[in-house]
Amino acid sequence: MNKNLYCEKIEKIIPSDVLWIIDMLENRGYEAYAVGGCVRDCIMGEAPKDWDITTSAKPMEVKSIFRKTIDTGLQHGTVTVRKGGESYEVTTYRIDGDYSDGRHPDSVEFTSDLKEDLKRRDFTINAMAYNPKNGIIDEFGGIEDLERKIIKCVGIAHERFTEDALRILRAVRFAARFGFEIDDETLKAMEELAPNLELISKERINVELDKLLISSHPEMFRTLYETGITKVIMPAFDEMMNTEQNTPYHDSSVGEHTLKVLVNIKNDHYLRWAALFHDMGKPLCKTTDEEGIDHFKGHAKISSDMARKELKDLKFDNDTVDIVTKVVACHSDLTGSFPNTDKALRRAVSRIGKKYFSYFLELFEADLNGKSEYGKARSIETLNFAKEGYKRILEREDALEIKDLKITGNDLIKLGMKPGVQMGECLKHLLEVVVDEPELNTYEQLETIVKEKYL
Repeated sequence: MNKNLYCEKIEKIIPSDVLWIIDMLENRGYEAYAVGGCVRDCIMGEAPKDWDITTSAKPMEVKSIFRKTIDTGLQHGTVTVRKGGESYEVTTYRIDGDYSDGRHPDSVEFTSDLKEDLKRRDFTINAMAYNPKNGIIDEFGGIEDLERKIIKCVGIAHERFTEDALRILRAVRFAARFGFEIDDETLKAMEELAPNLELISKERINVELDKLLISSHPEMFRTLYETGITKVIMPAFDEMMNTEQNTPYHDSSVGEHTLKVLVNIKNDHYLRWAALFHDMGKPLCKTTDEEGIDHFKGHAKISSDMARKELKDLKFDNDTVDIVTKVVACHSDLTGSFPNTDKALRRAVSRIGKKYFSYFLELFEADLNGKSEYGKARSIETLNFAKEGYKRILEREDALEIKDLKITGNDLIKLGMKPGVQMGECLKHLLEVVVDEPELNTYEQLETIVKEKYL
């Protein structure tokens, strides 16, 4: 461990505005440090997204020193200082009282002791402070744990998780982000206190799960299962882990297959959530034939419905719900006896939708790579055809949606058709015609079809 080397790393990264805020506070006789995740990230050679500052100055004293401030949370000691168009949270050293609701401290006591402030923080790697004068303050072995690649609670793990149960999820999220192991005592406390996650709002759980899934190690979702966390926040995943797949297409349980797909798919918010949910309905529709082979007919639709419920429960935005549920619903559309023809592929793209098809292809490929060798062999030709064929379709600008037609609703009105159900059916029929035969997508050809069939 070389503190001087780590100090040099921080000095190269720390913004001048942060140094200016620290200097302003120290020149008035107060202590001030950059603190928490920004120090951790610098030591790891990463540029922090946010810089937090902790100080012995009380909130009103901070406000008296800086011209541009925002009262972010005075009762908790936080003032936001504006400098150079950026915002920096400056928080007074504090000691938190009891957490009777398992989420927020009942009271906050300001202190002049930096160590008291650091000891209330969640993990050792997040409990370090830095200023140019004193270097890195590391009272709880954060540097050592970074070097050992360990997530460990500050002090007694049971106390830290009792204070705020969300820290249980944060432990897994940090482990997934950095590829670290979780300390044994910390892991044991997580298992014991996982039921307390029922106290945490869905919005806060949403944030942590999303960060875990789009991390470098989404397979650590398994840790949520092993510690009993999913039993509380997503019991359907436990059912997936406990559902075996006795079929030539798979060589693992539904849950283990899902973890493989998470690893195989690229790091994208929508894709990672679609990967997590794509087979969630399998435990509900599993059947076994006379030869002992398992089947999961209709699982895509059931999985999509379950994904919609889970995402809405977690308070996700409408775009996430829309994209994820659509991709899950159609993720097996090209499996089985799909004919590898341009016409069939155009129909599939039109049915699934151009907005979703690139996501669909990503999930199709990741799903395939998570199957048995037999399962891969059965669909690899279709996957390759779909990827190349989709490129050709886009290059040719084939009509795939009603808005791609060379005739519009206004054109139909001019031809004498009244707006309404018939017009909708007409446009839908015209789309089906040009999807099958793209060369018919001209105004003249479509006008002829309209006059012959509808007028």
